[in-house]
Amino acid sequence: MVPLHEIFVGLGVFTASVVFVREARRRGALNEQSLIAVTGALVGGAIGMRLAGWLETLNLQDLWLYGSRSILGGLTGAYVGVLVAKKIIGYKERTGDLFAPAVALGMAVGRIGCHLTEAPGRPTDLPWGVHAPATTPECPGCLAGQAMHPSFLYEIIFQLAAFAVLMWARKRLTQPGELFTLYLAGYAAFRFVVEFTRANETLWLGLTGPQCFLLVGLPLLALRLAYGWRRGYYDPLFQRKVMT
Repeated sequence: MVPLHEIFVGLGVFTASVVFVREARRRGALNEQSLIAVTGALVGGAIGMRLAGWLETLNLQDLWLYGSRSILGGLTGAYVGVLVAKKIIGYKERTGDLFAPAVALGMAVGRIGCHLTEAPGRPTDLPWGVHAPATTPECPGCLAGQAMHPSFLYEIIFQLAAFAVLMWARKRLTQPGELFTLYLAGYAAFRFVVEFTRANETLWLGLTGPQCFLLVGLPLLALRLAYGWRRGYYDPLFQRKVMT
């Protein structure tokens, strides 16, 4: 059996690496330190995915099996991994803006594997509902032949749109770190909403695990956006002049 999920995850990582290198070269930031930061992101992301996935089962035997399913855990782990790697080598330059478009396009590619191998989403009567094979793991709707939300296609579309916006905004935003902040905030808000179409188990008040995690992260990101807005960091995107 062809491991489609793993193949597309690998293609996603490769795509993100290519975009990162091209963006780093464009900004004159392609050096040993930035490549070490990428290594930190890859290692941290792998650990974060598996730890977050393991928390769903608390079974050590599932540590590898379930880890690759937690994208939020992977993003959090990658962020921590970059911070740790930069701390170790004493690199103080911000690298988030280099990662933002790379992560968006890499996620779009990786989610193709999810769409092809995982439960699409919750049942729907919408005309674009999709059917998946009855052999799809953990998918009661597949066994029943129900039409379901193509939730991973929703995310692929979002990530491609985010990549396009980030490529447009990268030459306009001059404050370091803001491109990455915008991507994180946008993805967090999108992920909270799209979870209502996903097939994930609800844990509390009808919310899934990722939504419970985002209940903490979204307010923090909103505060960070408000901070940047008050200081005019995003003015170039709207051609808004700051009153002096």
